[in-house]
Amino acid sequence: MSRRKSKRIVSTEANRLTDIQVRNAKPDGDKARYLIDGKGLYLIARGGSRNWLYRYTLDGKAHTMGLGGYPDVSLADAREAASAARKMLKGKDRSDPLALRHTEREQRRAEATAHTIKAMTFDACAAQYVVDNQARWRNEKVRWQWSNTLKRFASPIIGKMPVADIDTAAIQKVLAPIWNEIPETASKLRGRIEKILDWAKVMKLREGENPAAWKGNLQSLFPSKSQVRAVEHHPALPYADLPAFMTELRERESVGARALEFTILTAARTGETLGATWGEIDLEARMWVIPVKRMKMKREHRVPLCARALEILKEMRKLGRKADGFIFPGRDKKPLSNMVMTMLLRRMGYDDLTVHGFRSTFRDWCAEQTTVANEVPEMALAHAVSSAVEAAYRRGDMFDRRRALADDWANYATKDGAKAA
Repeated sequence: MSRRKSKRIVSTEANRLTDIQVRNAKPDGDKARYLIDGKGLYLIARGGSRNWLYRYTLDGKAHTMGLGGYPDVSLADAREAASAARKMLKGKDRSDPLALRHTEREQRRAEATAHTIKAMTFDACAAQYVVDNQARWRNEKVRWQWSNTLKRFASPIIGKMPVADIDTAAIQKVLAPIWNEIPETASKLRGRIEKILDWAKVMKLREGENPAAWKGNLQSLFPSKSQVRAVEHHPALPYADLPAFMTELRERESVGARALEFTILTAARTGETLGATWGEIDLEARMWVIPVKRMKMKREHRVPLCARALEILKEMRKLGRKADGFIFPGRDKKPLSNMVMTMLLRRMGYDDLTVHGFRSTFRDWCAEQTTVANEVPEMALAHAVSSAVEAAYRRGDMFDRRRALADDWANYATKDGAKAA
């Protein structure tokens, strides 16, 4: 009888362990060893670790709560933590210590997140936006322009500001010094800041309206770009001078010269030519198919190839380039630099011209030297259809009519065309 009473007394007593027992606790071989301190407090020795556990029952359900590892949590610390948990279980509200711990952990996490949000600067957001969205941009030049304009004009003023604190006054401070001086750059900068702040809002880094938005916001503070300065067109060569120019260009032997000649004959954009690969060319169909991802208007563009354009392709093939590589390659398996054709124009003495301007030369020639309908050269230039009604009725790309126009354009640009002119 006394023995059974003794067992009952042992089962309810606390503080059964000593510091020496805890310090020397080891597992039973591969099995974990439990050392009971009493009243729900245990030390479990498993492998090379020793951890404190507190077990309790609440509403008929058993729970186990970790109290930390030894020796970081001493025997005295573990007993104090277990005692605090028991008091919560015996209180009026009978709080669950494990649930309270989870709540406190979530609060700390929320506080840490709030601190991170408050500390996230505009520069940090801009850098992350560029990383996340660089696949949208077709070439390295656009990525460089994004980073450069932000670094040059926005970063000195709002770069270190928490993105959550940026308001219209801050944006006005960025744009005011350059809005009238370099309106084109200022307008692009405003749009880029607006996109970054939209990204920050989606990422829960800021709230409220976008202070860089134009409509209903900055348009009340700044004149429109067109009001500041007339639209500046890319300097273009008069079409009457084109045959002589093409004769001079054809005499130059370089990849850049062939790329520029190909660009002029196809009325393509610089980036479209530089990024062209052999996989986009159908020699049998005399056609160049530029995929959606490389087109400004995000629409596949079929380009008819004239006889001289095909000759250029054959010349480039003789260089032994890979079948899936760039037609006009640069160094290290990369496309030709976008400055090569510009520098070629300067060496030829045409400092006042741009590569893009030859598209205007083509458009002027179409308007003044041909009788084709307006939409044919617009399609050749891969411009957006201006009228929604026109777009609804015209589903094709007028490829056959554009092929005839491309051949006429090439004939005019050659020596024979020069004689005719």
